[in-house]
Amino acid sequence: MNLRSGRLKGKMSDEAASFNSSLEFDKRIFEADIELNTAHTTMLARQGIIPDETAQNILKALKDLKEEGIGALDLDISVEDIHMAVENYVTSKIGADAGFMHTAKSRNDQVATDLRLVLKEEIKLIGNSILSFIEEILDMADEHKETIFVGYTHLQHAQPTTFAHHLLAYANALRRDYERLMDAYKRVDMNPLGSAALTTTSFPIDREMTTKLLGFSRVMENSIDGVSSRDFIAETVFSLSMLGSTISKICEELINWSTYEFGVIEIGYEYSSTSSIMPQKKNPDIAELVRAKSAVLTGELMTIMTILKALPYSYNKDLQEVTPHLWNSVDTAKAILSIMRGMLSSIAVNKERAAELAKSNFATATELADILVREKNMPFRTAHKIVGRMVTEALENKVSLDDIDSNFLDNVACEIMGESLDLNDESIRKALDPYENIKARTVIGGSSPEAVEKVIVSLRTFLNEEI
Repeated sequence: MNLRSGRLKGKMSDEAASFNSSLEFDKRIFEADIELNTAHTTMLARQGIIPDETAQNILKALKDLKEEGIGALDLDISVEDIHMAVENYVTSKIGADAGFMHTAKSRNDQVATDLRLVLKEEIKLIGNSILSFIEEILDMADEHKETIFVGYTHLQHAQPTTFAHHLLAYANALRRDYERLMDAYKRVDMNPLGSAALTTTSFPIDREMTTKLLGFSRVMENSIDGVSSRDFIAETVFSLSMLGSTISKICEELINWSTYEFGVIEIGYEYSSTSSIMPQKKNPDIAELVRAKSAVLTGELMTIMTILKALPYSYNKDLQEVTPHLWNSVDTAKAILSIMRGMLSSIAVNKERAAELAKSNFATATELADILVREKNMPFRTAHKIVGRMVTEALENKVSLDDIDSNFLDNVACEIMGESLDLNDESIRKALDPYENIKARTVIGGSSPEAVEKVIVSLRTFLNEEI
């Protein structure tokens, strides 16, 4: 079928036809287009808009096409898009009556509906992958509730924690990524079919029927909005971009932690490579690539937002260019999620090195300040000043954490406040011990094994409700 034969004289040049064609990325919506045409034709027949016999012939041809697959279509670029390719196939089977299936719809509402149908399924797949990733992280956290680890701020030693506690930061961030994506799903799950070109149609169509047949939750209530809106794509890709940001952060930490200088983890050999010239190297190539590929998601979001900016209502051909960026985002997110799940599960934790770091560089100093507040009824700012000066004195005089006692602390206190603290050595020892620090953090979200276990249980409950 040649759409140009009515209004236009002659055909497009091959270059223009190729430039105009969306067939390459339309392949993604092939099955959705069959589903849409099936629902629309069924509705047309039930409404008495087209003859029932004609509808049955169309439906049979569509069923045959679904069984034969996309290879049955003529995908020459002159066809322009998948919608015309499908219609041409039906025409080849039943003749001109195939044209009845385009009654009361346009390619404008058709492509918008197809995109939403496919994207709904892709979001579900990505969502399930996120849930599986969270579950694997929880399994790891169960094994490391007492594995002492050092927490960082500004990439400097901050406070001791556990590896499980740190893993749960990943799990909670991924939970928000999942919830954000599922919230975007609500805006995808809307039916524009029946909007036609932009003002609906004078035929008595039943949009509620096609909404139900296609599995949408609701009808889009403005036909101009129905054919022109692509905010559902931008919102989905934004959600994927945030997911990519979470994953990139995890990769950055794995890369740092696997260095000789940190030495707290080792990434599995199956996710590493070596150097072509330096035989000793074990490079975290996969983590680096995932970190880089996550940037693709942000780039695609910016491209989509730039295309959509300042487009007049309603349909513009510019919208065709949004689609490949959507699918690239979807495929990239799926790929980095899959590889990330395996890579994180492959790591081995060097517990001795992690404990060594947690004990070094006075990472437990905050607890000593808290002890002064609790036992000496001292304002925290005063305690902060005393302990801060104590750390400076210890570093300048090369005094180790184990050598800090009440005498050392009293000397500092006398300099600052003119009197000693008389804090016993046992209180100081407990305050500066990494594991005692960890055990004391029992509040919600804390690092103690008990607090961590509560969060694991909470997240498992969440998973059970979602899966």
